[in-house]
Amino acid sequence: MPVTYGSYLKLPELLSLQVPQSAGPQGAEHDEMLFIIIHQVYELWFKLVLHELALVQPSLEEGDTPVALEAFKRILTILKTLVGQIDILETMTPVSFLSFRDRLDTASGFQSVQFREVEFVLGARSRALAAHYPPAQEQLSRRLAEPSLYDSFLRYLVTRGYPIPAAALERDRALPPEVNPAVHPILVDIYHHDPETREICERMVDLDEGVQEWRYRHVKMVERTIGTGGGTGGSTGAGYLRSTLFKALFPDLWAIRPHL
Repeated sequence: MPVTYGSYLKLPELLSLQVPQSAGPQGAEHDEMLFIIIHQVYELWFKLVLHELALVQPSLEEGDTPVALEAFKRILTILKTLVGQIDILETMTPVSFLSFRDRLDTASGFQSVQFREVEFVLGARSRALAAHYPPAQEQLSRRLAEPSLYDSFLRYLVTRGYPIPAAALERDRALPPEVNPAVHPILVDIYHHDPETREICERMVDLDEGVQEWRYRHVKMVERTIGTGGGTGGSTGAGYLRSTLFKALFPDLWAIRPHL
């Protein structure tokens, strides 16, 4: 059989995956379809972000600046799309969401394994969080053992001839990066004298800022929809989400700003 648009994209299977759980006199609640599609699309974007990060990291570690920059550009564009999808979700009123919220039972966005993987690859890591996902604990534990994006960035600097301290290169990978003053003079020197490497630094900052923007918009969307009480599926909702705000993924790249 020839490959067609529908067969290549598996459209019959894909379009059968939106199954509302609510039921009313006229069938499922209207906005539940929006809710399902938005979150399924988020998961597809998370899959692509992980796919692109799997290209960025080895490119950095091999010192391949052009390929790394291209992949960064794609990831940053995806992040803008993720933020834009919140605008679509906010067309659903709180009353509309409440019409089917109880049908979600224990389901919660907190359970997204792929988003947790994205966080872990970016460096927002926690052994305690990994333990919250029993079916995926091995998968997340593997992520904790692998280099984070910042670890790959430091190895990129080594390929560029910069004397990154061994302590920075051999840090505990299962922990998020912390401010390390020993690398600050190197980064300041890069910003003043190495435009190509500086571009990589700035794309890292763009990525950090993009994730923080998405987190903020996500918090405000949740507060707008269900307020500041408990979240769906028994999660703490907006309270937990607020606790993730304004936490830099790559703190050294922010800490050097006053010294530039």
